[in-house]
Amino acid sequence: MEIVSDLNAVMRRIREIAELTPTPSPVFEDLMRALGKGRQTSVPPPTPEIDRLIIQTARTCNVDPALIKAIVANESGFDPTARSGAGAQGLMQLMPRTAASLGVSDPYDPAQNIWGGTRYLHALLRQFRGSVELAVAAYNAGPAAVAKYHGVPPYAQTRAYVRNVVASLQKYRAQRLR
Repeated sequence: MEIVSDLNAVMRRIREIAELTPTPSPVFEDLMRALGKGRQTSVPPPTPEIDRLIIQTARTCNVDPALIKAIVANESGFDPTARSGAGAQGLMQLMPRTAASLGVSDPYDPAQNIWGGTRYLHALLRQFRGSVELAVAAYNAGPAAVAKYHGVPPYAQTRAYVRNVVASLQKYRAQRLR
């Protein structure tokens, strides 16, 4: 589990650097693609408690539980103690200001974090008329960036993030059908 946590920390740092790089080199883009592909298989499954919280919150907020699970897998690898170099916290990697605006007083509390992150995701889905790709891009890069570019922003990190979340979403939906 420590290796997965370390890998998640490295991935978050690479994403942060990618956001600061206006036009990443082809080598950097190849690295992001390779790391993104490897990440899909390295994330452990959620604990039964986290899975239960996701399902309950999904029902309450009317959001696909597979989408919430895909966001959590890609944001924190299901580690409730995750913290990014930029300061994002918990399972859904809420920034302190965003967490506070959502009424989350303890972003490391799985129930509060999932509740707040899902409410934010629900608002993004409404804002972008149900487009999962745009809502996920906005979750990562902010809604202003999605609006500015009239779609997924041209940031390598955000594009990789959207690809990874959509792949995870498909995986979790397929698991649900079994």
